[in-house]
Amino acid sequence: MTQIQYQTDTKEKFTVITILNTELSSNLVPELANLTSKWGNTPPKNLVLNLKNVQNWDEAVIEQIATAQGQFYEQNTSFVICALSTKLFDILDKTDYAELLNMTPTESEAWDIVQMEEIERELLDSDDMEFSVQEEK
Repeated sequence: MTQIQYQTDTKEKFTVITILNTELSSNLVPELANLTSKWGNTPPKNLVLNLKNVQNWDEAVIEQIATAQGQFYEQNTSFVICALSTKLFDILDKTDYAELLNMTPTESEAWDIVQMEEIERELLDSDDMEFSVQEEK
């Protein structure tokens, strides 16, 4: 049975998971779900999924990535995919998920997105705290 091969690189604010497989088929969906939830529960909780090696993926994989992204955002953390090949993007474009996924052309841009979202959350949190303090007075 094929397994997901990957490398991780942990930064201060996020972890980059680089998938080494060239093909992500639907039988890898449960393993992909476990992988993303494992890293979503381990600090730093933001995740960048680098797909530079992947040449083909099934729609079930795309659906799982969209589900994982939703779970990250529900937990107030970031999930960005990056480095999609033209072929992956063409497959994605034929699905309903193309507009939903948070993706960038390069890993560096994905880092920027994560850092911007972190700043945004910090600002929103501080606004909420000030707002609640004012309400309590």
